[in-house]
Amino acid sequence: MEKPYFISNKEDPSPLRVEVARRVRFEETDLLGIVWHGHYASYFEDARVALGEKYGIGYLDYYENNVTAPIKKMHVDYHRPLRLMERFTIEAIFHWSDALRINNEFIIRDSDNLIATTGYTVQVMLDHKNNLMLVPPPFVKAFREKWKSGELK
Repeated sequence: MEKPYFISNKEDPSPLRVEVARRVRFEETDLLGIVWHGHYASYFEDARVALGEKYGIGYLDYYENNVTAPIKKMHVDYHRPLRLMERFTIEAIFHWSDALRINNEFIIRDSDNLIATTGYTVQVMLDHKNNLMLVPPPFVKAFREKWKSGELK
């Protein structure tokens, strides 16, 4: 990656990370046997779900607290193709933000551990009436306090 997707301040807590292993399935490839570009959003989602589950802020946590977190922005940089039946990993990296948003970076590595794809998503939080939230709900506030204090690794 030429420049970072998200800029960190030295007082920010370290990013949270998770890695997911996958294999390219037949249905994900085009006639040339390479992954169709539209499937990368799904790969990002696999890692984003694992990240949420690992740190206790998954989709069900949002749902149970009447909060939604839609994607506001998604960006993908393709470096090299993934091919049919190839094993690969997706690393999700959750970057701290003082704003009430979810900044996730993704690094997909091929079977040779070379970077195949990078990208990011930005999510915002909406209340049960679909209004943009500017103050974190209690469960997000508690999560952010744990992260900031270094309890989460």
